[in-house]
Amino acid sequence: MEIYEIKKEFSKLSENFNLLKNKLNLSQVNDELEKLGSKINDPNFWSNNNEATIIIKEHQALENELKILKSLINKIEELTLAIELFEEKEIDLQQVNEEYEKLELEFKKFEINTLLSEEFDGANAFVEIHPGAGGTESQDWANMIFEMYKKYFNKAGYTFVIIAFQSADVGIKSVLIEVKGLRAYGMLKGESGIHRLVRISPFDSNAKRHTSFCSVSVMPELEDNTNINIKDNDLKIDVYRSSGAGGQSVNTTDSAVRITHLPTGIVVTCQNQRSQVQNKEQGLKVLKGKLVELQIQENRIKKQKIAGIQKEIGWGSQKRSYVLHPYKMVKDNYSGYETNQAEKVLSGELEELLYYNLVPLKGE
Repeated sequence: MEIYEIKKEFSKLSENFNLLKNKLNLSQVNDELEKLGSKINDPNFWSNNNEATIIIKEHQALENELKILKSLINKIEELTLAIELFEEKEIDLQQVNEEYEKLELEFKKFEINTLLSEEFDGANAFVEIHPGAGGTESQDWANMIFEMYKKYFNKAGYTFVIIAFQSADVGIKSVLIEVKGLRAYGMLKGESGIHRLVRISPFDSNAKRHTSFCSVSVMPELEDNTNINIKDNDLKIDVYRSSGAGGQSVNTTDSAVRITHLPTGIVVTCQNQRSQVQNKEQGLKVLKGKLVELQIQENRIKKQKIAGIQKEIGWGSQKRSYVLHPYKMVKDNYSGYETNQAEKVLSGELEELLYYNLVPLKGE
């Protein structure tokens, strides 16, 4: 960018920064940190493990907010100095551009951190992937999406465990993953929906272009003390032996559990634990997350109808298109973001897409 463009963008970014900083309420964050710190230093802090874990997570999240804020303020000061040095002919334009790019990246981190303020945004997440109709094509596509997310989790520093896995001759029939890390659900929640692939099929001897679909659902992992009431007579619980290789860390004994929530028809399977009791407990956590996500989506649709917005956000809406032929493109239908770097996206470089998942939510 030319220097006048950098100054223009810097001015807009500074304005947005001040708005978000006011929304953050720095004095309130410091007060809350002090209160949480007092609790952590209490000799009886670990007498209640569940409560202590929640407090530790809250303290870490607030510390992270301040760390990002301080880093962003430093980057603003560094760009201000770089512009002054350029105008005094002590550095070149490329160096100013480099400082602006660093600032822009830091601002995105700060913006994401500020936007993730909804009730369950700080929670771990469950991610579920299912192929659409189309047999081998869609099952292979579901596996590609699965691999894409695994690469992103590793790059982002998230840990993940496969709770349930059903393999196909090629690709997968379904997979359920538990993802742990700071604000995992908040970062991933916008991935729910239908993901569409257009490519020359590797399974078609005539090398024709095929369109495949798979669905992704993201649910929060709720704390044990979250008040979600599930009646025993609303559940149908089956025990079975899981089939196939099972995938990473997946148990294949007779302890696998399938839970059906009769009022909603939601089905959850869990097979990664060694005992039926543990799989049932894990399955109920997933079910609670699904019920909460269902309520979140219903509330969002209601809000949009009140506002006169017709855009669908439900399970069946098309989330994103990945085109590999006749050109390369990934386009997100919710945010409008698109890129021609399809291979990079499929190799787990999802930061930009996840950022633009969140930006449109600012007005909600």
